[in-house]
Amino acid sequence: SRARSRGAAGAALLPSMLMFGVILASSGLLLMIERGILAQVGPPPPHPPAGPSRRDGRDSPAELELEVLRDTRNRTIRALCGQRSMPRSVWELPPGQRRTVLRHLLVSDKYRFLYCYVPKVACSNWKRILKVLDGALESVDVQGKMDHKSDLVFLGDMKPEEISYRLKHYYKFIFVRNPMERLLSAYRNKFGEIKEYQQKYGVEIVRRYRKNGGNSAGDDVTFSEFLRYLLDEDVERMNEHWMPIYNLCQPCAVRYDFIGSYERLHADANHVLEHIQSPSFVRFPERQAWYKPVTAETLHYYLCNTQGRLIKELLPKYILDFSLFAYPLPNITSEFCRQ
Repeated sequence: SRARSRGAAGAALLPSMLMFGVILASSGLLLMIERGILAQVGPPPPHPPAGPSRRDGRDSPAELELEVLRDTRNRTIRALCGQRSMPRSVWELPPGQRRTVLRHLLVSDKYRFLYCYVPKVACSNWKRILKVLDGALESVDVQGKMDHKSDLVFLGDMKPEEISYRLKHYYKFIFVRNPMERLLSAYRNKFGEIKEYQQKYGVEIVRRYRKNGGNSAGDDVTFSEFLRYLLDEDVERMNEHWMPIYNLCQPCAVRYDFIGSYERLHADANHVLEHIQSPSFVRFPERQAWYKPVTAETLHYYLCNTQGRLIKELLPKYILDFSLFAYPLPNITSEFCRQ
């Protein structure tokens, strides 16, 4: 396929990429992509809202739906990670992959947990919480620019025996998000608002993919140009804001106790805070007034105004995020886009 020929021009495929290629072929997902059958089942179903249990002891429909979703994720992860060639620990990962995941695992020794942060999945607010739990911040509501390095403890900065102990004994969790929604959020934020990203990535993207684009300041990158750039990038060398969640957090090498989702952010965050027995005054921050979230309508608009070929070719790079975390493939059928 064209996507594979692009990858062959760069570094050789890593064992994990080869493995999930076999799994995808056997499940028929790649065949669906090639034939354009991306989401015949209709638009993505909403993730179930949080809700209390019924007093009569029966679960509500929302809770049953949530249970099915979590069971689907757990079964899929077990099936993939149970393959012989998949890593069983971080020490079985190639050095580059091991550095990536250890660099994204934040440590709280006081509350004995590890959190794998994923950019564009509310990681800034989780970092605020870690700083409050450690006493570096008074409150999650403290205003000011977020420092993503100071007053945080990264697992990768520890000795091998310290790393192994925490991976074995600490509570481990991640938060995930619809892959295409996460990419759109990164695109709008980094190329629409952050000058550093416009100069570092935007200028090069426009120069590479636009005729006579040498005069761009990098602040006018189109979504299609961004996707073309991702197609040509090696996933292991991507910027963390658009690197697949699988590659950032390695759910086969690290057995997470809880997978929260962006769609149930506050309910799932409260579940984690209760589990780690955080102080009652620590709560997950409310969304900032200035923040403009990616809505279903916004995602619909961008996907339906992008060449279907680009999306189809990009899906194999993010297919593990779709399948492992139970997100539907994007619907870009003509019928859906006419709505």
